[in-house]
Amino acid sequence: MEFIQSSELPAPAGHYSQAVAAGGLVFLSGILPAQGVVAPDASFEAQCDSVFAQCEQVLRAAGCGFGEVVQCTAYLAGVEYWPAFNGIYARVFGAHKPARAVVPVPNLHHGYLVEIQLVAERR
Repeated sequence: MEFIQSSELPAPAGHYSQAVAAGGLVFLSGILPAQGVVAPDASFEAQCDSVFAQCEQVLRAAGCGFGEVVQCTAYLAGVEYWPAFNGIYARVFGAHKPARAVVPVPNLHHGYLVEIQLVAERR
């Protein structure tokens, strides 16, 4: 088991790792928009862009990219964001289509609108 921390991002404030590699897979913890950079009242698209940029940095630290993602769980603070999320997700992943779950939730930490958790294959 390997604990992964991107040198491009601050260390988590809680008792967890940004990602853990085990058994040929990389498990990214849930990632919120960059606190202190993207305000909770920023647009949904800006929040998604921040989350996916951070995911990319953690994947890179693990030796992976979006092309190696096998599963995504997206937590959205309201089902009304689902159509917008579909468009942003398609832009990020292009032709690659990982397994995915979208979970509408009433609230996310700090009042953000999106949190993403990924699993990638480490080749």
